[in-house]
Amino acid sequence: MKTFLWGRRVHLSPAARKILNGVVTVASVFLCLLMLPVRLPGMELLNIGPNWLLIWVVAWSIKRSPVAGCCAGVTLGLLQDGMTAAIPSHVLGLAAVGFLTGRIQKQKYLQEDFISVALIVFGMVLVSETFMALQFALIGNSSIEAIWLQYQRIALVSAILSSLWAPVLYFPLNQWWQKMQALHQ
Repeated sequence: MKTFLWGRRVHLSPAARKILNGVVTVASVFLCLLMLPVRLPGMELLNIGPNWLLIWVVAWSIKRSPVAGCCAGVTLGLLQDGMTAAIPSHVLGLAAVGFLTGRIQKQKYLQEDFISVALIVFGMVLVSETFMALQFALIGNSSIEAIWLQYQRIALVSAILSSLWAPVLYFPLNQWWQKMQALHQ
């Protein structure tokens, strides 16, 4: 089968397409993992940066089933817990984000990609940060008032930054995944 990748006509077997798709997917995850601690100008506000893994989970889950989104959230949550403290865990929030994003009725709500993806990411950051705040409250190291004040600041700033940066990650990945899906048909 003749296909076009990067403007060139190439012949890829189905197995090669699967491998290439897997390589791009894994590479994008590791790029997001590397971007988490990076604070470039315009990427941080009040010492808070975009939640790159959450953006990736939304990009992955937006056109997949809730189960696939949840699996992606669990996987990326475990990777993030491996880079940071495992308590409180990022798994619960990212799994919920993947599941809820997969449940969105795409045909009904996804009219304009840029705006809808930014809004979905904004809402999902609030969901994820709520799970983190609840875990902090259950641990009991801080007062509920202190957790609530931190939650407000972190959730709002992270939601704004993540939704602004979401198209930077979503559009290239979405174009790639659409191209690969078209090749499979």
